[in-house]
Amino acid sequence: MQNGFETKIITVSDLTREIKFTLEEKFSRVSVIGEITNFKAHYSGHWYFNLKDSDAVINCTMWKGFNNLVFFTPQDGMKVIVNGKITVYPPRGNYQIDVRSIKPAGMGELQEAFEKLKAKLEAEGLFNEDNKKPIPSYPKKIGLVTAIGAAALKDMISVAERRYPVVGLIISPAKVQGSGAAETIVKSLKILNSLNDIDVIIISRGGGSIEDLWAFNEEIVARAIFKSKIPVISGVGHEVDFTIADYVADLRASTPSVAMELATPNIDEIFAFINDFNYYATQNLVSRISEIKSQTFSLINSYGFRTPSDLIRRRVQDIDFNFSNLVQKIDSKYLQKEHKLLLFKKAIELYDMNKTMKRGFVLVKQNSKFVTRATQFNNQESADLQFADGFVKVNK
Repeated sequence: MQNGFETKIITVSDLTREIKFTLEEKFSRVSVIGEITNFKAHYSGHWYFNLKDSDAVINCTMWKGFNNLVFFTPQDGMKVIVNGKITVYPPRGNYQIDVRSIKPAGMGELQEAFEKLKAKLEAEGLFNEDNKKPIPSYPKKIGLVTAIGAAALKDMISVAERRYPVVGLIISPAKVQGSGAAETIVKSLKILNSLNDIDVIIISRGGGSIEDLWAFNEEIVARAIFKSKIPVISGVGHEVDFTIADYVADLRASTPSVAMELATPNIDEIFAFINDFNYYATQNLVSRISEIKSQTFSLINSYGFRTPSDLIRRRVQDIDFNFSNLVQKIDSKYLQKEHKLLLFKKAIELYDMNKTMKRGFVLVKQNSKFVTRATQFNNQESADLQFADGFVKVNK
């Protein structure tokens, strides 16, 4: 009892249920404008963020089934309009907006988000020319990331058939507009990169509003293009349209048709090149053959080729002369050596002891030594006398 009134005591749960009923009944449909803060995309697929203005802040939750329909990824600082209802979360005793749909508060918000992401990726070097991969001149297979049945696909096929009909086109279909488009584009890029025979990839779609093209402004798409090991050409929208994908791609085309033109050589130009090459190669070959033919005739008609037998006979004569000279020198040397040999033979015969002793000479030895002088002979000792026909011993 207080001031004559009885106060009813209720539990926290009862009070919370009454508040929940009152709020959810009164605010079952609300549209709120504010700035996003603390945005978090949970691994479950749900989105959690705050919506604020200069004086207040409110929690927001957007379930996976609803955020799948949103064509852009919300970013902190973006001003948006959310539609939904107020709900109360009893375990924490707080209220929040159960968001059913969300859209930018104006085109300026999307443009600002575009500029922020562009500045961020540029600072990381994703736009640097040094990172751009060269586009092959004569691709065998081109991968296409675009929507099946779209006018952009038909245009690109038509251009390929006209310019370079031998090329193979591998289509990896993707959703190119609306919710989930960015994810399918990334998936298609990964599929083409898993193949080993794709030379270049074209990522494309036709023209549209900034909302229609927004999938190509998503960060996940930009990073997938940058990570692609295969060169990527972007052909998104019309000539005046620029997306983040255009800046990251290895080459930007103004339209899907132009993208295919940049990816393929012109078969008419190839045939013209072949014809020109064939003509000039033939002319050069004929000219070279004529030049060599003229040189050959000149050599054949020269003095040396007119009398080849004279040259041969002259060389044979030189050989005969040199051979005769050599034989004469060998004979002269041989006669000189033979003459010296005869002289040595006569000298040896002159000093032959046997012949000398046959003429009556005797060799005298005493004490095993030859006696060559009368003064060396000792009458008191025996001596050995050697004649031509034998030995005589003289004893004392």
